[in-house]
Amino acid sequence: MNTTTVFYDGGCPLCSREIAHYRRMDREHRIRWLDVTRDGTGLSAYGIDQVEALAVFHVIDRGGRLVKGAEGFVTVWEELPHYRWLARLCRFFYLLPLMEWGYARFARWHFRRRCREGVCG
Repeated sequence: MNTTTVFYDGGCPLCSREIAHYRRMDREHRIRWLDVTRDGTGLSAYGIDQVEALAVFHVIDRGGRLVKGAEGFVTVWEELPHYRWLARLCRFFYLLPLMEWGYARFARWHFRRRCREGVCG
């Protein structure tokens, strides 16, 4: 695999703004961006269903490894020139468990809100 693949919720205004920011930073096109609300066909190849992809951020790294949640964000940051330092810092200081704790709470709240909007099927 020669690119990182990001599955994101393009129907979420907050998510869309963040992904748009990352996409502007991705001048070398190192990341493939897939909006799961528009096209969920790529998900099944990785054993992910659309509802799961809406519930938690999913990334396939260059090695083909599936990472989720906070580690997914760090994986994206490793690909972006202005964020690589932040990814290194997070890994060096072993911040992922703390980040995952915070992300899990946010993701649960966000997913419930999106389901109330009717996105979950």
